Amino acid sequence: MKILSDLNLDELQTELAGFPRFRAKQIFDAIKQGKGYDEIAIPASMKDELKKSYILKPLEIYKVLTSKDGTKKYLLKLYDENLIECVFLRQSYGNTICMSTQVGCRMGCKFCASTKNGLIRNLTAGEMLSTIAVVNADNGKSNERNFTNIVLMGSGEPFDNYENVVKWLDLITDKQGFNVSERNISISTCGLVDKIKEFSLLHYNVTLCVSLHATTDEIRRTIMPIASRYTIAEIVNALKEYAEKNNRRVVFEYCLIKGTNDRAEDIKNLKQITSGLLCHVNVICLNENGGSLRATTRAEALNFIDKLNKAGISATLRRSQGEDIAGACGMLRAKSLKQKD
Repeated sequence: MKILSDLNLDELQTELAGFPRFRAKQIFDAIKQGKGYDEIAIPASMKDELKKSYILKPLEIYKVLTSKDGTKKYLLKLYDENLIECVFLRQSYGNTICMSTQVGCRMGCKFCASTKNGLIRNLTAGEMLSTIAVVNADNGKSNERNFTNIVLMGSGEPFDNYENVVKWLDLITDKQGFNVSERNISISTCGLVDKIKEFSLLHYNVTLCVSLHATTDEIRRTIMPIASRYTIAEIVNALKEYAEKNNRRVVFEYCLIKGTNDRAEDIKNLKQITSGLLCHVNVICLNENGGSLRATTRAEALNFIDKLNKAGISATLRRSQGEDIAGACGMLRAKSLKQKD
């Protein structure tokens, strides 16, 4: 079975060449609005024929939790019964959708709930597009865009699903589709250097974010297995290449872990790491997920940021949203999977 949302309008017209040309546009609009076969006005005979070979709506809302701050956490069920997460964040400067790129994750970062059950499979570009469509439709009129920004910071490592993420970028920025500006898209990676370098050659104007979370390779290896493959120096060199080629500021994501990466020497190391790089440090308060890692307090985090700023490092504390609804990536899915066992 093919997923129709994997295709742009031109590809749909070619794929559905046996039907009147305007039908492809109807299907394309239905994809954008997150609709299924029963919600579109096409002949029953065409629906029956399409259902034999094509999936129109590859996912649906399985569960949604709404926070007191307006954040909505979605558990989405794919056509094969797998579950993924998505978060809709209401913000004064434009609503943001935080989405997943894989079912699970194989990176094994100790602070992240997404990786607890390993990687099940990659999402296709169309499944990622449908994530946006379904969540968008649930937060306003389905024929309007009810969000401004998209961040690929949910479950999964985007560059471990490289081809589908690049295809999705083309679909989501398509002027005939959602027409999202590349500058309103952020992609987070744990630091797959070869893919960062490959991506830099494509000249997308997206914000590239790297999960750093430690200032030495030795400590990083204890919390992020990928650090055994790529050093911090290699990551920084790849980011400099990206920033120079695309004239875009990069972001370091830095999740504060008590006694691990919140020391005075870490500030000194961060000064060296960020030197000569157009970048920003996004400090995050750790969401404890049942492991051995402990979070710093908010006051300690703010003090750490103050010291970073005084050292000449651009840094802010990420605003926490949806804390009362398991807002961190992977937490709701992990809870649901546990309940199924």
